Amino acid sequence: MALRINFNYQAAASHTALVNTERSMNKSLLRLSTGYRILSAADDAAGLFIADQLSLVGSALEQGNRNIQTGISALQIAEGGISQIYDKLKTMYTKAQSAANDINDPNARSALQADIRNLIDAIQKIATDTEYNGINLLDGTFKNKVIHYGARSEQTISVNISSVKATDLGAYVIFGKGNSISGSTDLSSATGTFLVTANTEYVKVEGITVLSYGSGKELIDAATVANNINNNTTLRDLGITASAKNVSKANETFGTITVMSTTGTVTLTLEFFVGNKDVTGAPDFTLTYSATTSASTTITLDQIVTDINTEASANGVSITARAEDGRLVLETENGETIAIDVSLSGTLGADNTTSVDLAKFIKDASGTVDRTNTDGYAVKVGELTILGENSYTFEHNGVDDFTFQDVSGNTIAAGTSVSASLFNLYSIDVTDNQGAELAMKVIDVAIKKVDSLRADVGSVMLNLQAIQDYQKVAQDNTNEAENVIRNVDFAKEMIEFTKQQVRMQASMAMLAQANAIPQMVLQLLR
Repeated sequence: MALRINFNYQAAASHTALVNTERSMNKSLLRLSTGYRILSAADDAAGLFIADQLSLVGSALEQGNRNIQTGISALQIAEGGISQIYDKLKTMYTKAQSAANDINDPNARSALQADIRNLIDAIQKIATDTEYNGINLLDGTFKNKVIHYGARSEQTISVNISSVKATDLGAYVIFGKGNSISGSTDLSSATGTFLVTANTEYVKVEGITVLSYGSGKELIDAATVANNINNNTTLRDLGITASAKNVSKANETFGTITVMSTTGTVTLTLEFFVGNKDVTGAPDFTLTYSATTSASTTITLDQIVTDINTEASANGVSITARAEDGRLVLETENGETIAIDVSLSGTLGADNTTSVDLAKFIKDASGTVDRTNTDGYAVKVGELTILGENSYTFEHNGVDDFTFQDVSGNTIAAGTSVSASLFNLYSIDVTDNQGAELAMKVIDVAIKKVDSLRADVGSVMLNLQAIQDYQKVAQDNTNEAENVIRNVDFAKEMIEFTKQQVRMQASMAMLAQANAIPQMVLQLLR
């Protein structure tokens, strides 16, 4: 064998192996010390890139969930405020209901009005003062607020909370004031805008016709308008409802009416038309009172009340009569129009004193039916109230005896489309029955709006909670995916470290052996 002393190849090769083994062992040792598999980009360039991207997404998901929790916290505060407002509206409703009872004297109603006003002020304060970290939540400024929940750009939920201030709660209202109309002809010959007689005469709500011409001469009828609104799916979906009421209390005390005849027969005929009846057709029911030669028939208030109720019941007509303060009160079940056609026929000599004052039958009617004026009519149109959760358009034409007004009492001109105005909580006045009844309707609409808003807030919170739950799972899985790439498997790495440690020890031993080879030259030189 050849022996050389200037270069020990075996020692050099063993040293190289030792250096490589030392590097591998040091890297393995560092991995075990840090827990990371990738210590630098040189260890796994592609793995480092993927792990860093996964780390970014995991951190962003964690921050997104913190954003969600912040949003939920704010919405919980808002929902709590809305809940308090609902409770106060419910109390207001019952107080308005109490005030609607005519058993209350003016002092009691004034006390109820004061209580309601205090509750309204409380609602205003809650809506104005409810905030999260200086951000108002219930005053209408919390609009188009974005909660960024996701790890990526544009992964957001938009939140809108409408104002629940007392000045912004209530109903959008159009009032239809039913007028009293009377004339000195028979009803079938009457003319006027209390009759719908042409296609150009209509009432429209949000562009939908709710009163139009049918045939003949139809009475304007608040109940028909209300029914058409309430039964229309489109209007109902828009939160638009209507109600009608018709109570006629005669201006004159009834006393008695005497039908008399000096010769022959004299007949007093009362024809009743209820609702949107065609006045050229048959009446709903008829009352007749006759007197023969040298005799008379006396009609009392109690008798007329009994006769009207009996005939109405027999013919299925929704009108009732009662006596109140010596006057005739007529009321329809759903606010239908009340019309009476009065006629006097028979032998009406110059000495016949039969006289019927229309003011004894219908509120604000005028005129007298007697031997010189044998025909007359009186009509009382019901009161109509149209309410909406939001503003809506309203238009009418050709029905001016049914006076339409906005919440400020301004008359709505025919042929003009207007937007309904808000009748807010501060406009409520329960000091009389009419105001209390309206207050109940307005508060009911306000309650529905508050309930709907509360449900919307709850829906957003539920949605955010579901996203948070999903993102927590996604975050855990993303972190695990990063962990697989970035972090060391200690069991596997310990095997590698042990292997490199053994190699290191073996390399050191072989290096010592390799360093001993040149010493064999000394044996030759002895």
